[in-house]
Amino acid sequence: MLSNIKFDEKGLVPCIAQEAMTGEVLMLAYMNEETLKMTLETGYATYFSRSRQEVWVKGKTSGNLQKVVSVKYDCDGDTILLQVEQTGGACHTGERTCFFRGLAKTGEECENVGMEAILKDYATIMERKDSPKEGSYTNYLFEKGVEKICKKVGEESAEIIIAAMKNDRQELTYEIADFMYHVSVLMADKDLTWSDICKEIENRRK
Repeated sequence: MLSNIKFDEKGLVPCIAQEAMTGEVLMLAYMNEETLKMTLETGYATYFSRSRQEVWVKGKTSGNLQKVVSVKYDCDGDTILLQVEQTGGACHTGERTCFFRGLAKTGEECENVGMEAILKDYATIMERKDSPKEGSYTNYLFEKGVEKICKKVGEESAEIIIAAMKNDRQELTYEIADFMYHVSVLMADKDLTWSDICKEIENRRK
């Protein structure tokens, strides 16, 4: 299969990293044959830095790893597409995607804002799980354990019902957001990702 990839005169091929769950484009980097093989073997995105002239595993230092879901290449064989599960931000600025600046907003972009917000929230929750922060409510929930987390999920679901029965749109919006946060904490506690949930949803359509 590697014979189908057309590396340039420097032995490199551009690689686009895309969030597998949402289709969000995260970043553009480069691979050589060695890093492409490493990516396939380890299951984590590994690139070649043109500026440093060295191999780098995405997120090895920051913890913002890219777990590979699929590796594809285009019709000409001169571009790689990685679909990944991104931990934290993909961009060195701390943003989730390197493409956070735009000349114009499209309707489709606006529709994706909600899912991006949920993913950013989940990424923050995972950061708190891996690197606890004093005074963090998220860490308080992790410390108390799954019983406390589940109790909060139950409480928030009840509050959603109450807000809906009152026909209070603003309160309902607030309570659903609260519920989504606590569900995300529960997922993180049980090592579930939003990609796992979306895959299950997709399977139900079959």
